[in-house]
Amino acid sequence: MRRALLVILALIATNIQAAERQLLWGDTHLHTMYSSDAYTNNNTSAGPDTAFRYARGVPVIHPYHGARVQIGTPLDFLVVSDHAEFLGQIRNIHVNGVDTAGLGPIDSLIARVSAWWLNRTIDSGDGRELFVRVLPDPNLTPQQDAEQSTLENSDLSVLPMPKQVEIDVWRTITDVAEKYNEPGQFTALIGWEWSAIPAGANLHRIVITDSDAETAQQYDPFGLDDSPYPEDLWAWLEETSQATGARFTAIPHNSNISKGYMFSDRSLRGEAFDADYMAKRSKWERIAEITQIKGDSETHASLSPNDEFADFENYPYYIQRYAAPYEPQRGDFVREALKQGLELDGARGQNPYMLGVIGSTDAHTSVSSAEENNFHGKLATDSIPSNKQNRFREDEGTGPSGWSMSASGLAGVWAESNTRAGIMDALQRRSVYATTGPRIVVEFFGGTDFVMEDLDSAVQHAAMRQRGTPMGGELTGPGVPTFAVMAARDPQDANLDRIQIVKGWLNAQGEAEEKVYNVAWSGERQLNPDGRLPPVGNTVDLTTGQVDNSIGAAELSTVWTDPDFDPSLPAFYYVRVLQIPTARHSLLDALALGLDTAEGYPDTIQERAYTSAIWFHPAPVET
Repeated sequence: MRRALLVILALIATNIQAAERQLLWGDTHLHTMYSSDAYTNNNTSAGPDTAFRYARGVPVIHPYHGARVQIGTPLDFLVVSDHAEFLGQIRNIHVNGVDTAGLGPIDSLIARVSAWWLNRTIDSGDGRELFVRVLPDPNLTPQQDAEQSTLENSDLSVLPMPKQVEIDVWRTITDVAEKYNEPGQFTALIGWEWSAIPAGANLHRIVITDSDAETAQQYDPFGLDDSPYPEDLWAWLEETSQATGARFTAIPHNSNISKGYMFSDRSLRGEAFDADYMAKRSKWERIAEITQIKGDSETHASLSPNDEFADFENYPYYIQRYAAPYEPQRGDFVREALKQGLELDGARGQNPYMLGVIGSTDAHTSVSSAEENNFHGKLATDSIPSNKQNRFREDEGTGPSGWSMSASGLAGVWAESNTRAGIMDALQRRSVYATTGPRIVVEFFGGTDFVMEDLDSAVQHAAMRQRGTPMGGELTGPGVPTFAVMAARDPQDANLDRIQIVKGWLNAQGEAEEKVYNVAWSGERQLNPDGRLPPVGNTVDLTTGQVDNSIGAAELSTVWTDPDFDPSLPAFYYVRVLQIPTARHSLLDALALGLDTAEGYPDTIQERAYTSAIWFHPAPVET
């Protein structure tokens, strides 16, 4: 088995894998100074040029503390995804002042006073006050807030914001992407964020296109100010795609704080899904962001009580104006979405939640930092240990600090080429996976005839890859599926603890269930009677943050058959790979501050990878 994993790594390194696919690492969700919330939180100097240079491994100047920073391992691709709403407008007012031409005396005075307040807030170094001013009323339902158009009635609505500013900034962003795009070497994809947040329900989508700058400059990015409803975004994507020839994909992100609305069984308008809605969602939303800086969205312990690793990087805060602990809902998590998709398919004949998964950062610093020991925070202000420790919501007395955030995540893409089209193709076929930062190599295939010997030689392994269904794909009965999974550690990071396969299936009553199987692991541990595996151990030195790789394995692989398989029941299977424990960024900060621990936050973390699922469909019933 070791020989097979070494072969995989060698093939990846030389980009000559079977089916001509190569593993690319990237970030599809990064903000620069042109996003209003990034600019007001001390990212006033780092634009897309900084973002692409950092991603490519070039040292850059951090926009907050001014020190030189550099990514540990360069990325293969990047999307600068600034918010479409107020694109570049806040920066323009702060730098160039407010234009009151054409306003009456009263409106002009109001605009000048508002601009003065805006500039004072930015210059004070804490832009949270501005963010709070545009947050929706938490007493509304998301439907009510969407209907009332909170954004248009916010305190910022009194400021003149010329459309030409957004047009010029969009041209700058797309031109810079074109400058750094080098097919075969580094891919600079064009994108933006549609930032719907009705009543604090985070329903944002990252929109990506594989078109060039000239094509992208034919339209203005669709934002919340155009519509708060996802179906209106999909309609715009359809219309714009037909008009320009551009391909698009929309990626739901950060679903863990969506108040249950991201993966609900009803639309934001409160309507039950119909066939048209589900078809459009399936077309435009092929993948979801399962992990990022604002926490993990795989599942939650309250929803997966039998999953001992479900309690991971929880983000227990609302994005709204009160400090009550967040109450997780079913629609907040990707595993529940996959399960609910089975239920919808069983009840209505369509599954709108056949979602692949990726990770990305959502950093607002212009630097894509998902490395635990090289994490620069979500906001520029939170890039130094003392600020990460102490900053919280002063207006409410409690809330997220920089230590609440996760140093996560990365998108792994099995693409046929490092080009815009190659990456878009991979996203569309869900040939993608996520990690929380480390570059764990994972392959996952389904078939009907895999055996352990398929992992023993390069020839057998290549043949298995050719005939197997990769992550993101579908299998149909009547055969009993077998699954091959292979994982290798990040050469710059820690060893692996185990490989798990997470199964969801639809029972005879039409309700989805789940189970987690340990299928490969390091060391001589034995499964307990309940299927659980003893912990791998913990070698983190809590006085230095260093980890001892004397435990765990560099590579793990297996061929697995579901012992509970029922050919009459639809199911999905995805892989979760766990590292051995390593130091969390909060511990590293605490040690730098002369503290023993980051009190209230974990000292160690088990980083992980999640693959896109493989779905099993029962054989059609003959009539």
